[in-house]
Amino acid sequence: MFIHTVFFWMNAGVGEADRRQLVDDCRLFLGKIPVVRQLWSGRPAMTPREVVDNSYDIGLTVVLDDKDGHDVYQQHPLHLEFIQRNKHHWKRVQIFDYIG
Repeated sequence: MFIHTVFFWMNAGVGEADRRQLVDDCRLFLGKIPVVRQLWSGRPAMTPREVVDNSYDIGLTVVLDDKDGHDVYQQHPLHLEFIQRNKHHWKRVQIFDYIG
């Protein structure tokens, strides 16, 4: 499996409705891409441990079969539309990919 994990930090002043839209758009757009096997998105759990980074606003995890599926995902029109709809709200995006 290819695990694609993305953390989003929002610009100052971005409201709750825009945060909810980002979470919803992850499911509505990215979840419909045929190579996506599973997808989760949401807010930090705010677990109070020293080793946990709760500084991000929205997290996304996408499970794909392999790197080829990831490459298809990256260029898929729904992924590109998701970026266009939401990128103006992002201050920072951090991605961690790994093979499981």
